[in-house]
Amino acid sequence: MATVNMNAAMCEAADTVRVGVILTAVPDSMVICEEGHGLEYKSWTDEEVKSFSFDHVVTVDNIQSFYPELLQPLTESISGGYNGALLICGGASLENMTPLIDHSMIKQVLTDLFSRVLSQVKEELFISVSFLQFYPDGSAVDLLSPNRETLKRVAHPVLGSLIGGLCEVCVCSAEEAYTLYETCRDTLRANAGSISSRCSSLFSVAVEWKLHPEEVESEVCRSRLQLFSLAGGASRTDLRGVSPLVKVVEETQSEATASDKILPSLLNDALTGNSRTVLVYCLHPQGVLDDETPSALALAQTVRSLVTKASVNRWCPRATEQMIRDSIVDQRAVMMSQGENDVHNTIRLVEQTQNLQIVKDQSWEKRREESKKRKDKTQSCRTPSIHLHSRDSRESTNNMKHLQTQLKQEMEKHIREGKGNVEKVQERVASIQQLREALREETLKNGASTEKSDLCQQSELEYSKAQERRTQLKEDHGRLIQEEVEKMERDLAQEQLPTEGPQRELLVLSGERRVLVLQMEALRDEAQQAETDLQNLYQKHQTELHCLREESLQVFRVFRQVCEEQRRMSEDRYRSVLLEAVQDAVYLSAQNQQLQADNRQLRKALGELKDTLAVRGDPTAELSSQLQ
Repeated sequence: MATVNMNAAMCEAADTVRVGVILTAVPDSMVICEEGHGLEYKSWTDEEVKSFSFDHVVTVDNIQSFYPELLQPLTESISGGYNGALLICGGASLENMTPLIDHSMIKQVLTDLFSRVLSQVKEELFISVSFLQFYPDGSAVDLLSPNRETLKRVAHPVLGSLIGGLCEVCVCSAEEAYTLYETCRDTLRANAGSISSRCSSLFSVAVEWKLHPEEVESEVCRSRLQLFSLAGGASRTDLRGVSPLVKVVEETQSEATASDKILPSLLNDALTGNSRTVLVYCLHPQGVLDDETPSALALAQTVRSLVTKASVNRWCPRATEQMIRDSIVDQRAVMMSQGENDVHNTIRLVEQTQNLQIVKDQSWEKRREESKKRKDKTQSCRTPSIHLHSRDSRESTNNMKHLQTQLKQEMEKHIREGKGNVEKVQERVASIQQLREALREETLKNGASTEKSDLCQQSELEYSKAQERRTQLKEDHGRLIQEEVEKMERDLAQEQLPTEGPQRELLVLSGERRVLVLQMEALRDEAQQAETDLQNLYQKHQTELHCLREESLQVFRVFRQVCEEQRRMSEDRYRSVLLEAVQDAVYLSAQNQQLQADNRQLRKALGELKDTLAVRGDPTAELSSQLQ
């Protein structure tokens, strides 16, 4: 135990969080100073100029200088066995800069990390990625999990903080990892819909390699890169919500109890735990009434004062597994001596068993196998749904034709042979009845599938039509308003009034009033049309939901019938076996009694024979008695 803990904590050193700021614009109220390591900002509500110190401050034009200053040291640390975290924030600014950040930061970080790791480790290497989506309410969804398993944060005594139920996909190159990243980002936008701008995400890259591949029980070096994309702003008045980073920093400063939700706990580990962390904050100063910029600068400066405790992560899987097994044996011995009713010992044993299972789940072979299954399943799910539906329809049609042909042949055979043996007639009637029932079920199944497909296609068509109607209505209103504005400008030009004066101002206000009335009517019509389309789509959704419910009930009914039939068959089989066993027992008992009676008869006959020989004085009888 001491060896594992010592290796896990070796090279531990305190390190502050490094912070970089990206400015989309530099207003007059802001000045970049100290060779890009600080800012001076004067808020519209405060006459005093405030100074902020950061590790690097750049504009969008020279964002390329950001990488060697902050991100390259991060990839060097990760390739050396440290955990690393990159936090990207910015509220509305981040939403507009996402393509630029993905290309100039995320892709470059992944490329550099893979290049360093693959050049250092030639064999015995394991790399996997995962992707989590966080909704505004704090719930987490694993976008790489086909079954959407329940996620839970787990604290392991040797491996540290883990997420139970998280799915990993093995990758071999930076291109494959970045492709998965882009795919998951697209999935996030599709799943979240209108609230995608308020959803945060975490893309993780786990890197593991053996330090001594030639040894059977070699130590394994584990490092992890976490790429956080945090939604929300630093100001409490932000309409997109408050960034989760604000809440975590406030809890850290007040030394409050950390949240049990996954995202706050992960952020807390990245800002104060075993990690080397970089924060990148994107800012778009807007001048007057700008509450976001001063709040964001103050938040970034506060984060820069946080201290992490980074250490190289090394562990020996076999030694750890044996250590936990020995601990389980000792715990069981304690429970046997103190009694199994001790709740504390029982909970301790359960925790140790779970820790052992976690260590087993870290096996590279097991994780590669699960990743391969997940990739195969994902690949099969990418088949276009229309091809899948047509294939199912063809199979259902072929089954119906086959059943119809068999039913026709059985009917012709029954009519041709007529009356005959009663048992054969009953068998043919039963066969015909089964074929009819199978044909009826297949017809219902095909009809439900067709109805479901038609409903889905009809729903998509209705949505497209509604979207086209709203777009056309919006364009018509736009043209109408533009024509009214042009008419107002022509009237002003024809009146030839002075540039300034009450008459011209009255005419301008009258024209603007007409334009505003048209805009209000246009918004009212568009809202009414959207409400109508929403109601229609809701009705369609309810219809589809009803069809799906009926189909599910039908499946459960068939499943119940099959289970009942299997239960009845099993019961009949067990009854027949029991009856045969009883009959065999009765028969064997009768045979045993008969053999005992025969034995008694033989003994009686033998006694009479000996008596007869003894009366005659036959020496054979004496010899026989001595032998007996």
